[in-house]
Amino acid sequence: MEINGKILADKILENIAKVIIGKENTARLLLTAMIADGHVLLEDVPGTGKTKLAKTLARSLSADFSRIQFTPDLLPSDITGLNIFDRQENKFVLRKGPVFTNILLADEINRATPRTQAGLLECMEERQVTIDGVSYEPGSPFFVIATQNPVENAGTFPLPEAQLDRFMMQLSMGIPSHEEEVALLERYLEKEPLEELTGVFTLEELTMAKESANKVFVHPCVREYMVNLAGGTRNAPDVTMGVSPRGTLALLRCAKAYAYLLGRTFVTPDDVKAIAVPVLAHRIIVGSGYGQGSKTKELIEELLKNTPVPTEDFTL
Repeated sequence: MEINGKILADKILENIAKVIIGKENTARLLLTAMIADGHVLLEDVPGTGKTKLAKTLARSLSADFSRIQFTPDLLPSDITGLNIFDRQENKFVLRKGPVFTNILLADEINRATPRTQAGLLECMEERQVTIDGVSYEPGSPFFVIATQNPVENAGTFPLPEAQLDRFMMQLSMGIPSHEEEVALLERYLEKEPLEELTGVFTLEELTMAKESANKVFVHPCVREYMVNLAGGTRNAPDVTMGVSPRGTLALLRCAKAYAYLLGRTFVTPDDVKAIAVPVLAHRIIVGSGYGQGSKTKELIEELLKNTPVPTEDFTL
């Protein structure tokens, strides 16, 4: 069964808009990453709606949702779970951790130690959890939304390159405009919209949508355009490390998902441009540090201006 991508996107974004005001582009990119089978890092100051957005997406898909508050004393077993000895049964039984879900919110992930952060690596990349030598599937689908505060860095542990590169996109909610904040107060004046929200799609339909998005056509010249963008990051001045091949593959998968959610069966250069910054910017090391926010975004935007765009009829 084929799921129409535009209908899926319109229904889910309309549902999210009942709770979250004025963040349609962020919500669309979040949905794009999910359809592309990736994970998202949400970086913004507290109180901008990151947790609310994750819960709203889960409710819209009738999906299981778990939240982990990352702290310095959090252990890997607190995420994955562990085997506990049951005296009545006289055997060890698995007590599953919050990672056994569909949508996992890793709140303030940079507050946990590197050892605990690494506890998510296998789950994110391999879609499996290994406990005492036995592997389990965390959830199907499995989507991680991690958050971090870019301002308050005291007592935090910056994400290592290996884990940062495993996030398909890095997004930001941003502070709402004056009009949006007024509308927000009015909406939450007497009730909590999230409590009344119902699902508009099922996980089975989401799985079919992923299969449909994977069939979206990408012309060779558009693929070469993606490679040129990735290669440009490696040759740019003051760049210690550019986008890896994993980043190029993420760009391909996201472009296909983005085009699918717009109702098309082929990818255009404009699709690539729309997702290039959130997919590529956080994968670049500029000067002395990894992913220096505005610098890496400006670098990608400059590449988008200067990299030749395919002009032949790639829709055929």
